[in-house]
Amino acid sequence: MPVQARAPSPQPPILLRETVGPIAVLTLNRPTARNSLSEAMIASLHAELNEIGDDKAVRGVVIAANGPAFSAGHDMKELTARRADPDRGRAFFAEMMTACSAMMQAIVHLPKPVVAAVQGIATAAGCQLVASCDLAIASDAASFATPGVDIGLFCSTPMVALSRNVPRKQAMEMLLTGEPIPAARAREIGLINRVVAAGTERDAALALAEQVALKSAYTVKLGKEAFYRQAEMSLAEAYRYAAEVMTENMMARDAEEGIGAFIEKRTPTWRDE
Repeated sequence: MPVQARAPSPQPPILLRETVGPIAVLTLNRPTARNSLSEAMIASLHAELNEIGDDKAVRGVVIAANGPAFSAGHDMKELTARRADPDRGRAFFAEMMTACSAMMQAIVHLPKPVVAAVQGIATAAGCQLVASCDLAIASDAASFATPGVDIGLFCSTPMVALSRNVPRKQAMEMLLTGEPIPAARAREIGLINRVVAAGTERDAALALAEQVALKSAYTVKLGKEAFYRQAEMSLAEAYRYAAEVMTENMMARDAEEGIGAFIEKRTPTWRDE
């Protein structure tokens, strides 16, 4: 009897999504490729973020990863394969960097808190992903690096997010040496918020996201947008803008309710408006 060819096993999704209460957990799921940010991974992350932005049931996001690495950055094998293109890959490289930059900005522009749960190494664009999140929890086994300089490719796009998180001298040291830093040092320089025991980082990130989810979604949205906008302004411009935001916030229903609850010593009831 002829042996029938066995159908190839279906490939697992490269990005997993689950719902834990009001929190959407997005898990990078390319462990054998060190969760590198391939074209498909970037597109999947961006699509999920866009969907989450419109989902009122989701009040926060955790970005996690399966396997020993959080993310090793761009998929260098995928990029190198395009060297055979007539333009030696220039158009594809430009498309990839633009797509990745847009995805990182989607995290910043998402009107909900995004928390990274880092269990292992986060290098290059993987480090950029952590820096782009609003908050970050890391395992004590995690480490962070922007090692592009070691292969002749300066981490210029990761630099944008990194330099907006940590002081200039520390950012430049990471970018110029490529040396990894442990989680404790990452916390010292402001790249992450907390270091927890290995294996507890996802639960800790969920707990932090859930803590923020208890607040008024309207207030969180307003505040997150204001935080990132004022950071790019001069001192006088920032105060002028922040005063406008505070005035708008004071007129909101949830601010009236929250202040009333504070005065009356009761728990506020949010309507997210």
